[in-house]
Amino acid sequence: MTRRLCGKTIVVTRPRAQAPKLLGWIAEQGGEPLLFPLLEISPADDPEPLQSAIARLETYSLAVFISPNAVEYSVPAILAGRGWPADLQAVAIGQGSVAALAAYGISNTLAPLERFDSEALLELPALQRADVSGRRVVIFRGNGGRELLADGLRERGAEVDHVSCYRRSAPATAAPLEALWRSDRLDAITITSSEGLRNLVDLLDAPARASLCTTPVFVPHQRIAGMAQKLGLQRVILTEPADAGIIAALNVYNWRS
Repeated sequence: MTRRLCGKTIVVTRPRAQAPKLLGWIAEQGGEPLLFPLLEISPADDPEPLQSAIARLETYSLAVFISPNAVEYSVPAILAGRGWPADLQAVAIGQGSVAALAAYGISNTLAPLERFDSEALLELPALQRADVSGRRVVIFRGNGGRELLADGLRERGAEVDHVSCYRRSAPATAAPLEALWRSDRLDAITITSSEGLRNLVDLLDAPARASLCTTPVFVPHQRIAGMAQKLGLQRVILTEPADAGIIAALNVYNWRS
């Protein structure tokens, strides 16, 4: 069997907990995967908002999880002192979050099946005005982030609370990547968030930024691709969503180009 990535060093920038699948596939294909998370994940600085939401969980109709990290940094605390309310509908942006919820016994989660973003979530029939007006929604997420989902639900008459249950931060240095570029041993990067891309560009010295502009960069969302192009990246490959899309694109990419 031909191993498509033989001899290629490919950087995986997902948060550490979400990286094993992509790292493993690259290695199986003969590549050398390098894990370099562009978002470091840690518990929220203030645990009180999460504990407060847990105490009034029955008052919510919908609980939205923005990412697998949102699941991992909220659900164990929820289940430590109580069960999941029978009438609380779980909602997730991506299938990774659906799987993470299922691992804790929370099933029948609503989620988009194709695009995995706030826009796709707002298109779900169960999140239209007729179903959310007058209902309370809690969104579990990291610090900051886009307000599109909350704003869209409020416009439809929902009462929305945010709970920042984990914190995202940039790595302190990009020295490992800069060293690879200097030795001409970095063949591609996978980037799965706009925030991560911004972190990367901010970390790099001038020679590494120039190298980034000509390095194949695989991204699974048009929003990230658009930002990459505005930043001057010249070899941006827009893939299908999630790890499956990135893997498919890596598999068919013409590495001789």
